[in-house]
Amino acid sequence: MKPAAFNYAKPSSVDEVLGLLSEHGDEATILAGGQSLMPTLNMRLSAPSLVIDINGLADLSGISSDGDSLRIGALTRHVEIENSAEVAEYAPLITLAMPSIAHPAIRNRGTMGGSVAMADPAAELPACLCALGAEVEITGSGGARKVAAADFFKDLYETDLADGEILTAIEIPKIGAGYRSAFDELARRHGDYAMCGVAAHAKVDGAVISDLKLVFFAVGGTPVMAAQASAAMEGQAVDDDSIAAAQAALENDLSPFDDLQCSATLRMHYAKELTKRVLTTLAAG
Repeated sequence: MKPAAFNYAKPSSVDEVLGLLSEHGDEATILAGGQSLMPTLNMRLSAPSLVIDINGLADLSGISSDGDSLRIGALTRHVEIENSAEVAEYAPLITLAMPSIAHPAIRNRGTMGGSVAMADPAAELPACLCALGAEVEITGSGGARKVAAADFFKDLYETDLADGEILTAIEIPKIGAGYRSAFDELARRHGDYAMCGVAAHAKVDGAVISDLKLVFFAVGGTPVMAAQASAAMEGQAVDDDSIAAAQAALENDLSPFDDLQCSATLRMHYAKELTKRVLTTLAAG
């Protein structure tokens, strides 16, 4: 199929984008990498009257570090993030997750901002950002504001973005001394949507875990912080007993669902297995 007819605009500034959004409201949509938008246009699942192409906004692309944070522009391509030495040094969890995002052709076009704004519950980056305590920078007619990633994702494909606002950047705290990250997911084939995945970030002293953040994806409508499982590991060495305690706590943290890929019971089993894997990885360094 081909898209329904639409008008096309390629603004040269964020202010121009905001003006177009204000004028056209829900009839306008943003085109960044197009990896989610183009298929829905072609299948006529979405039919905007105006497509706003923001790919010419150089200010929204790039990776920089300043003080204690790493800034990734919304238009930064996945492939640039995957190959960035700065990201590998200051936010290694992101680097670990990148190869699991679809396929190289998609990572060549897909953007950080597009993935985050789409808020797909099976996406890797939202969970990573929540585990790292990242902030999402949002810009509207009233200026820029920042929202904690954990508060940005509201529900299935729903975010804190208000009408007339765009996502402009992600800010990630640089990894602290003694902290480590781990990432894992299970999918039927590499590049498929995950059936269950987890991003983990913690302070590790020897094999003792503290300040653990376990954030699961593909188990709910948003990234799910496994607070009780994380708390079960506080001050504990990673061993069979502590892993079992964290796995048991997941029963209170997660409410997985059935779908065409697998059952809720199987998802819980996967979550427990992935918890064991990432805890073992954290302890091993």
